[in-house]
Amino acid sequence: MTKGFDKTPDLRFVPIPPSEQGLQTLTAEPWFKVSDKTLQLEGLCFDRDGNLVFCDVFGGTIFRLDLASMALSEVYKAPREMPASVKVHQDGRLFVCCLGDFETGHIFAINPDGSGRETILEGYVADDMVFAPDGSFYFTHFVGKSTEPTGGVYHVSADGKQVTPILERMAGPNGVALSKNNRVLWVTETNANRLHLIELNDGGTSIAHYGTCVPYHFTGFHGPDSCSIDDEDNLYVAMYSQGRVMIFNPGGYPIGQVLIPGREKGQHLRTTHPMLIPGSDDLIICTNDGAGDQGSWLFRSKGFAQAHQSFQFS
Repeated sequence: MTKGFDKTPDLRFVPIPPSEQGLQTLTAEPWFKVSDKTLQLEGLCFDRDGNLVFCDVFGGTIFRLDLASMALSEVYKAPREMPASVKVHQDGRLFVCCLGDFETGHIFAINPDGSGRETILEGYVADDMVFAPDGSFYFTHFVGKSTEPTGGVYHVSADGKQVTPILERMAGPNGVALSKNNRVLWVTETNANRLHLIELNDGGTSIAHYGTCVPYHFTGFHGPDSCSIDDEDNLYVAMYSQGRVMIFNPGGYPIGQVLIPGREKGQHLRTTHPMLIPGSDDLIICTNDGAGDQGSWLFRSKGFAQAHQSFQFS
């Protein structure tokens, strides 16, 4: 008689793949509860006053968390626009990427107080973006199935007049980050479970010869989400539906991971975005409990290095 396997909580929910079990592993801790309800939290970014700005995708709310008082407030409401990320421009405005109806979306900008809305780009399902030093930016067009790769990552000139494709035929490109020297573009491809490393030519609007590769293939459901770098050019990638963040060195080799407590019970699995607090090595991760009853949270862990001081184009 063959004895059956024990169905431990970890195996029933989100086990760590064998190839990743030996990575240096940290466990995050609860830091701030945003809501008792399930909110699809995304787009962590710190404004010029050091406050944390982020959004609720499905509810359309842009939030600000004052780190001094830990008071949460609403900056802007964009119902039915599906805001998926927020970034700070050099002039202090907030740029908001919107998924729209998942067939056509847009990017708009507002002042820090929510006033002065201006449309920046239309016609793309804009999921995430990152600024370059000259005020131009890269964004992901979050469309495409695993067998129908129709998405891509694009560059928009500083005046907003020219949109240039960088990499196309992608299956749900999601997170995007730029290296410290602005020559390497990182893109996560959610629906194909891949991490892309793209070496850019001078000017940043084309790819260097032999400049693209896939340094990592992820395992499990659902795939990689938003990403960010630290001051040593390590890349932090949130794993959506897995309750963890993976860390890669500048060459795309996995060097560590941060686990969300409760993931072994199937809780807080919807990790979407990691971001380091400026001037520290404190890593903030936003997540929610999906159909569970644990609500929506910001978790905190130590990162592998200090925050990159110019991630918000300051």
